[in-house]
Amino acid sequence: MAPASKGIVAEGLVRDFKGGVRAVDGIDLAVAEGEIYGFLGPNGAGKSTTVLILTTLLPPTAGRATVAGFDVVHEGPKVRKAIGAALQEAALDPMLTAREHMRLQTALHALPRELRRRRGDELLERVGLAAAADRKVRTYSGGMKRRLDLALALVHRPRILFLDEPTTGLDPQSRSALWQEVGRLAKEDGVTVFLTTQYLEEADVLCDRVGIIDQGRIVAEGTPAELKATIGRPTVDVVPADHEQRHRVAEVLSRFGELTRASPHGVAVRLAGDEFGLADVVRALDAEELHVEQLQLHAPSLDDVFLAKTGRTLEGAEQEQERPELVGEAG
Repeated sequence: MAPASKGIVAEGLVRDFKGGVRAVDGIDLAVAEGEIYGFLGPNGAGKSTTVLILTTLLPPTAGRATVAGFDVVHEGPKVRKAIGAALQEAALDPMLTAREHMRLQTALHALPRELRRRRGDELLERVGLAAAADRKVRTYSGGMKRRLDLALALVHRPRILFLDEPTTGLDPQSRSALWQEVGRLAKEDGVTVFLTTQYLEEADVLCDRVGIIDQGRIVAEGTPAELKATIGRPTVDVVPADHEQRHRVAEVLSRFGELTRASPHGVAVRLAGDEFGLADVVRALDAEELHVEQLQLHAPSLDDVFLAKTGRTLEGAEQEQERPELVGEAG
């Protein structure tokens, strides 16, 4: 392995489970200090297993990894001192208040007694829970619990923060609030963030770089812009005024590229290179006297990248927007 980075480095990381199940299959990655790295993939792809290895909660079967410059197998206590983690299941006591949770966490991290209340109050204010600090956690919404879990992970001012699907099940307002805090941590405090998610928008908005994982392997990596540029071709989605004419529309669109997923009553084509544009499609439809109810041009998305790399869409993508059906051959 190269000289240890103060961020996250993994080489040939493997994790096997009983029955021959390989959850992580030779992952290589490098996350720089202060970077927000998104680990994007569907449930069961190996995201959470990777996080458990990097946070020293699960030993790798093969390969090596360092976090904050420390080996996750041989220097576990040093890794744990340098990181904060908010995993999928928040370890909260429903009968304690948020302030009591903060008091306990600051004590466990051996903060000086005179600093504990100040640090707890500061973090509760930061995550928007100051007004609810003395309410029992059992009265909290899902979003409030996730924000409290984030505050607990930040008590000891970690250099690296692991967030395992932190916004799953949250309403849009709670997701946006958590995004803002994560972005602030990286930008203002220089915290390295390793974020697993199955939400495309989350990765696009937050992450400096994204690794797409499928079946335990990283199948694509780069900035969101770089990944979308690998698809490169926009899609035109056409809904004919007469839905019975979808096959005729498909015949026309097939001249301009590859037929792909479309809205429920429409037909879509991924344009072939730079030689065709929206105006060409409109002129061809007019020439065939095909009337259009709706016509949209879609820029490439991370969902398009994932579909191209794995042949399927993400669960999170399906929740964010209604995914259209696949159009078959025209004719």
